[in-house]
Amino acid sequence: MGLFSRSKPKIKIQTSKKDGFSGWIQCSGCSELVHAKELEATLACCPRCGYHYRLTLTKRLDLLTDEGSLEEMFQDMQPLDVLGFVDTESYLERLKVAQAKTGRSDAIWTGLARLSGIRVALAVLDFSFMGGSMGSVVGEKLTLLIEWALEKRLPLIVVSSSGGARMQESALSLMQMAKTSAALARFQDHGLVYISVLTNPTTGGVTASFATLGDLIIAEPDALIAFAGPRVVEQTMRQKLPADAQKSKFLLDKGMVDCVVPRRELKKKLSFFLWFCQGGSGSSVDQKEVNRLKELLAIGTGVSKSSCQ
Repeated sequence: MGLFSRSKPKIKIQTSKKDGFSGWIQCSGCSELVHAKELEATLACCPRCGYHYRLTLTKRLDLLTDEGSLEEMFQDMQPLDVLGFVDTESYLERLKVAQAKTGRSDAIWTGLARLSGIRVALAVLDFSFMGGSMGSVVGEKLTLLIEWALEKRLPLIVVSSSGGARMQESALSLMQMAKTSAALARFQDHGLVYISVLTNPTTGGVTASFATLGDLIIAEPDALIAFAGPRVVEQTMRQKLPADAQKSKFLLDKGMVDCVVPRRELKKKLSFFLWFCQGGSGSSVDQKEVNRLKELLAIGTGVSKSSCQ
């Protein structure tokens, strides 16, 4: 063996896990290592800093609703490529990929559910389907749900997670903003309550329409809520935004949302709001919370406790 020669080490070094994933994740909030099983046990929230990761549609429905109470509606609608849109690939190909990935026809779940025994009309956007973007199917299904809730005089809850209007449908997608907003105006004219839940991210045409029209607007912690994202705003203004701009706490301070609720408390909080709007009473509830809710409803669209019954 020469003076400068080097033999291979006898210790075997494993460069990667057999399954390609060790289970450890570096938290996007605090940069600490968190195991995937630990995240699963904490509703996809970092147990150290509380950072809220995105939930799948199935887990979101399980989190909010009573077991066995889901009844999906309008699930047979299919999106069409009426414009023959092509960018780096065709819209039809993007739809096929998204449908194969999610097992769903489009980016929204609509139907009937119960929260702590209270019957509601519920819609949940699915970010894993083309970024939860709103195309014609999303707009139509949501509008039909609003009209159905009006006919049955049920409270309405919509959970948003979206990149905005679907660019591949161009003006047809933008028209859904007006359609859903008009349906909500008719719904609220009848004194029925609409609660909007904003999760990370809620942006674009969804923010500019139904997501911010709730009688009560609830946001999850640290959710990005905006029309244009921070990078676009900074490029337009040529000015750096504050670090917390367009995040839920910032928007709470500015009056755009009514409350920021951690995920583990969301179902309980929604149940309280629904209980109140159905004329709930009892000495076991926090009277300060009741008074605060009265103020929020009065500031919003004039919905009162009596009109929600």
